[in-house]
Amino acid sequence: MLEWVSEVFWQERLWFPEGLGWADLEDRDGQVYAKARDLWVALPIAVLFLVIRQVFERYVATPLASLLGLKETVRRRVTHNLMLESYYCNTTKNPTPVRMLQPTLSQEHTSSLSAVCVCALQGSVEKLSEQTGWTERQVQRWFRRRRNQDRPNLLKKFCEASWRFAFYLLAFIGGLVALIDKPWLYDLKEMWKGFPTLTLLPSQYWYYMLELGFYTSLLFSLASDVKRKDFREQVIHHVATILLISFSWCVNYIRAGTLIMFMHDSADYLLESAKMFNYARWKNACNYIFILFAAIFIVTRLIIFPFRIMYCTWVYPVTLYPPFFGYYFFNGLLMVLLCLHVFWAALIIRLAFRFLSNNSSVEDERSDREETDESEEEEQMKNGEIKKNGPAQNGHATHNNNHSKKTE
Repeated sequence: MLEWVSEVFWQERLWFPEGLGWADLEDRDGQVYAKARDLWVALPIAVLFLVIRQVFERYVATPLASLLGLKETVRRRVTHNLMLESYYCNTTKNPTPVRMLQPTLSQEHTSSLSAVCVCALQGSVEKLSEQTGWTERQVQRWFRRRRNQDRPNLLKKFCEASWRFAFYLLAFIGGLVALIDKPWLYDLKEMWKGFPTLTLLPSQYWYYMLELGFYTSLLFSLASDVKRKDFREQVIHHVATILLISFSWCVNYIRAGTLIMFMHDSADYLLESAKMFNYARWKNACNYIFILFAAIFIVTRLIIFPFRIMYCTWVYPVTLYPPFFGYYFFNGLLMVLLCLHVFWAALIIRLAFRFLSNNSSVEDERSDREETDESEEEEQMKNGEIKKNGPAQNGHATHNNNHSKKTE
């Protein structure tokens, strides 16, 4: 069964133009060609990257964070409450007060709510307040602190950004060294000259294996890395990138693959360095590096990639040979990347426009913001502007209002 699936999958008519096949990629006369079995090398490289990353984050990124003055916000631990913890884990992390929901309902709709809906509404802040004996404000504060406890700290974000910055910068330099003397870097049509019998160079081999191993390691570490709002897009991007690198290797699209990887590496290290400065509160450095990154990203991903590279993978090849399945598959993966580029470009342009128009600091909209420990109303109470329901301390009511109020 597996042998039959393998024969069907590797049919020459699927992956090569008419008249060409796997026999054309057999090593001969000192010339070496890419082989599908070479891709297994990426797995131990991915594991090695995971090990190197742990060492790098501990002995390089962490001291660097201290050197840049990164100061972690001290998060207050919540008072242990079994009822609230159960509600937090099993129901919702953001309970809503009933009084915030009622204005959206008409009198008729409110009166016609079923018992189930009423219970759902009551199972929020007011209901929890009744069950715990705490005030509503104390319950809300508990949930704010509990949500903050689940958020990754700045040092973890900084270490992740530092690791990606180091790799992308080295990959960009390595790609430049590998391509600087190659004619297809300057004339993209050269990438198909002699296809598919394109001799594999040692620099191309290691460029491919290291890139494939790195993105495989990123896919492995997604579960433990900081989860952002574009988590699904990140998964799609990593899977599409791994498929694209693997496929282009198997069918000897080596020249096109190296150009695409080099173009992507040209901007990514700037984004990661901007994140590092942002986490370290170096706002000016972060803002100006981000603007430089935005410019390079738009030029490379929205101009060069679709109008130059994809032109030479989509339009130009059909002038050399009839389209085949591999042609559509390869360009389909490029279209997935282009859609992701447009999605991220929209976020980048919005951030850049906000900075240029308001001179405000750049913030990563994909990450959840740290919640303040106290609401605006509580801050006013703390300053003596509002006196209502009595003060609260660390989730417990103060019964004697003549006592001095401790700092939260």
